[in-house]
Parts: sequence; structure tokens; C-alpha cells
Amino acid sequence: MAGTMRGNSLHLTRKANRTTAASAPARADEELAALRREQQQLHQAIFEAAQVQRKLCAPRDVQRGAFEIAGEMFPVRHLSGDFYKVFSLGADIGLALGDIAGKGLSAGVWLTHLMGLLRICTREHAEPAAAAGAMNRELCEEQAEPPLTALFLGRANPQTGELAYCNAGQPAALLLRREGKVESLHTGGPVLGAVRAAQFETGRVTLEAGDTLVVFSDGVVECCNARDEEFGTKRLATAAGAAGGAAASRALFSTLGAALDFAGGRPPADDLTLLVVHRRAAAGAELAAQPVAVDLSVLARGQRPGTRSGIGFDR
Repeated sequence: MAGTMRGNSLHLTRKANRTTAASAPARADEELAALRREQQQLHQAIFEAAQVQRKLCAPRDVQRGAFEIAGEMFPVRHLSGDFYKVFSLGADIGLALGDIAGKGLSAGVWLTHLMGLLRICTREHAEPAAAAGAMNRELCEEQAEPPLTALFLGRANPQTGELAYCNAGQPAALLLRREGKVESLHTGGPVLGAVRAAQFETGRVTLEAGDTLVVFSDGVVECCNARDEEFGTKRLATAAGAAGGAAASRALFSTLGAALDFAGGRPPADDLTLLVVHRRAAAGAELAAQPVAVDLSVLARGQRPGTRSGIGFDR
């Protein structure tokens, strides 16, 4: 009797072990499938967040008066730490291109907050320097320790071509004159969110008929080729000048294409963002688009336009 019971018990134990062994692969498959579903949901959420970013930065192409404006950003990850914005400020046009320190989810979360601050401060302060100062104070008072943010902020009059701007830690924007001269727009102040009492200045220029303004993030000029050579501001100015006063969108994509061609297939290490503003000539006076011989001598003097007072983001 006892031997029979032990035999039955041993049989049941072996059967249970076989059942457990057989079900282990099934449980592993179920867990793997669950992980894949979670990964797909995460990818979908990040994709949707990236679409929100693009909508916040829209529109890509704007025409106001004689101004043609085009902007684009290419993140190295799904979410960008760069942003740009073209928006209405009454009769004027607001122009902004920023670079939030870091990339991916962290920078992406802060972008929405920065966009809100940009809207509020530019409506309350007509001068770009005053608006940048207000944004800086708000960021410095945040309890959540926001990342440093470089920002080019401009206010353009589409009728007169006048541009007031403040360059807070961004690479100096380039103003390509129709006759080939290049001007570096570096007036402004430090990056936002670093020093609450930081001072900012407003610079002023006028875009004449046929002139083109090129605002860019450091990721564009820091595109490297296989020899670790950077694309640089001189090549950027030459590429933009080669567009010869073409429509802003055409100039933008030909310039970005030149940077990526220079890299020779090497993937960018940082987000690429470019904003191009072109002032058309008066009706009947526009010349056919021709390459412009760009005078690069201004870029060889003094501080390199891409310099950020010793602060480099995403290097």
C-alpha cells in the first residue's frame, strides 16, 4: 500500500515537472510579447510627441509682405532639443530659434514650456532684449532646474525690412547682403537660465531687397566629415550664398543639403535646425537666382560666430 502511494506520488511529481517545463517557454513567449507591446506603445508615444513638437514649430513656410521665411529641424533622436518659431507680433513678425541643452525626452519636455514663455514674454515686451531678459528671469526662478537654453530672438517689420534682434548664446546669425557681404549678428547676451541678473542688448539691422538672413543651431556648423572637419560658418555662408537669393525654402534645403553632403553620410551628432528669411526685391526688380560671391572676410575677424563664450552644447 505504502509502495503504491509512493509510486503514485512520484508519478504525479514527474507529471507536474513535465507540465512546468512545457509551460516555461510559453510564459517566456508571453512575457516577450508583453515587452514588445510596451516597446511599441512607447515608440508610438514618442512619435506622437515628436509630431506635437513639429506642430509647435509650424508653420514651415511663411510669406508676409516682401518676406519669405522657411524653417526646418532635423532631430538626431525622435525628440529635438532645438526649436524654431515664426509668429505674429501685431504688424511685425516674431522670429525665434533655440537650442535646449541636452537631447531626447528631457529637452523635449522643456520645449513646450519654453514655447509658452516665448509667447508671453514677446507680447509683454516689444524689445527682443527685454523679452529675452524676462524669459531668463523666469527660467532662473524655476524650482525644477530647467536646462540652459540658447536663443536667437528677432522682431522684423515686413514693410521696412527692419530687424531688431537679441542673440542669447546662439551662434551668430548671418545676414547675407545681395552684393555678397556677410554680417554676423552677435549682439545679445548669455544663454538663458544661467544668471538671473544677466544683461541683454538689442541689435538692429535692415534687410534690403535681395538680402537673406540665416539663423542656425550649432548642430549645422558642427556637422563633421570622415576627417573630423566641421562644416563651419564659412561653408554655411558659401552654401547659402550659392542659392543666389532663391526662395527661402529652396535656400534652406540646399544649405542643409550642403551640410549633409559635406558630412558624407556620417550621421550628425546634434540636432540640425535652420531658419531662413529672404526679402524679395520690389515687383519687376527681382533678378533671376544666381550664385552670390560671398565675402567671408568678416568671419575671420574677432570671435568666431559659433562661439558661445566657452559654453558648448551637445558636443
